[in-house]
Amino acid sequence: MAGHSKWANIKHRKARMDAQKGKIFTKLAREIIVAAREGGGDPNANFRLRLAIQKARENNMPTENIQRAIQKGTGGLEGESYEQMNYEGYGPGGVAVLLEIMTDNRNRTAAEIRHLFSRHGGSLGETGCVAWMFSRKGYLVINEEAAKLDEDELILEALEAGGEDVTREGGSYNIITAPEDLEKVKEYFQNKGIPVESAEVTMLPQTTVKVEDPEEAGRILKLMEALEDHDDVQNVYANFDIDEKLMEMRW
Repeated sequence: MAGHSKWANIKHRKARMDAQKGKIFTKLAREIIVAAREGGGDPNANFRLRLAIQKARENNMPTENIQRAIQKGTGGLEGESYEQMNYEGYGPGGVAVLLEIMTDNRNRTAAEIRHLFSRHGGSLGETGCVAWMFSRKGYLVINEEAAKLDEDELILEALEAGGEDVTREGGSYNIITAPEDLEKVKEYFQNKGIPVESAEVTMLPQTTVKVEDPEEAGRILKLMEALEDHDDVQNVYANFDIDEKLMEMRW
């Protein structure tokens, strides 16, 4: 859990930087297209689409881009056909890595992802080799100052809202929920006047690998960054636990 939350915070910071360059819009559009294709274009009736639109808005994606992606997904506009899949592998030090992929060319993507793993001291594995180490969960982050509650009070509020667990780390509270309860818990806090910094359905590692060697930590983070930057990779999950000071050195 600790490793995930640290990397999640770095990812959100990096996503804001990427959004300024427009780099993240392609991935956001793909998520919207696939969500609309699978569940329809009405976000009120399509939870996945609703989350994708919220994420796009948080990253300042223009409304016309969002609408165009929805139309492509529902067939209103011609668009690419994306295939969803997971890739699994190992990073330096045996760290488990799980990737969520959207691609229009499975063979090209597999070759490129295999190359990235190899280049950064990891290896692409077989289907099922690490997926069992992760659980799909809702994940919310609330800033400690913005919450204006002490830890005990926030834990009680989170449990009342339907949360499963709360941890405190680096000035933030991290709230874990069942995936289907994410929106309900988010709305609960918003109705209480407590702003939610981020909310997403994610994959949390059940156990973590402690990484203390700076060089090995650097290799892992370089691999993570390279995978995140690949156009076909929607999400990267890993079970490392690296000291925050080591992680901050790269950003």
